[in-house]
Amino acid sequence: MRTDDEPRPWRPGEPIRIVAVDDHSLLRGALCQLLNAEDDLRVVAEADTSRGLGDLVESTGAHIVLLDVEMPDHHAPTVVSELTARFPGLRVLILSMHDDRPLVDELLARGAHGYLHKSAPRASLLCALRGAMAHHTQVMIALPCSATPKSAFRGAGQSLSPREREVLALVAGALSNRRIAGELGITEGTVKRHLRNIFEKLGAASRIEAVNMAVEARLIEPARKGPYPPLITETALRPRGTTGLGREARHRTAR
Repeated sequence: MRTDDEPRPWRPGEPIRIVAVDDHSLLRGALCQLLNAEDDLRVVAEADTSRGLGDLVESTGAHIVLLDVEMPDHHAPTVVSELTARFPGLRVLILSMHDDRPLVDELLARGAHGYLHKSAPRASLLCALRGAMAHHTQVMIALPCSATPKSAFRGAGQSLSPREREVLALVAGALSNRRIAGELGITEGTVKRHLRNIFEKLGAASRIEAVNMAVEARLIEPARKGPYPPLITETALRPRGTTGLGREARHRTAR
């Protein structure tokens, strides 16, 4: 078995190392291709089973595991608990076709740092990955509207200024604060101040929520052609995990 480096903490400025776990090979391959196209993301291994996932995380030095819910011989809540207990610094993001809220709540309670429906747009996935490393105490939830209580959405409130709309449009494109600052010729501190004002005006708790509220209110255009699916909410929690992990997985690591 060929693996990458030994596990080490993520440092800002270095690529985020990702293990993708999904038993659908075509979907997994497309996902890995999408992520590897980003300069700051790197898929270091992929697997079609959660067996031996702990050893794979350790041998590749992964920072994030993207985990499907429904696979053979796989109980996602148990796997999440075991991973987060064995690797306290690891971020586990769930990417699934399921939108059952009790399941989502259980996975978050077990220590998952996010739950995204597979219908979520590319920008939401990229924001979730980058946000998971930047914000230890936040989790991201992206579900179809049918699975989300209407009370989770708040009115747009005050109008955004032209500059705030520019900032939010770049956030919708999954740009980091540093890249937004470079695009607009302003400092990162100014970007953060604009984001605080945006959150306050929209009543949003996060970047993803602000983007989707602004798109629905037609304050900004979607980041790509075609409308966003009617998604997204995000909440802030403190994930917790429990217990140690099994071995032996069929997997393919990055060369």
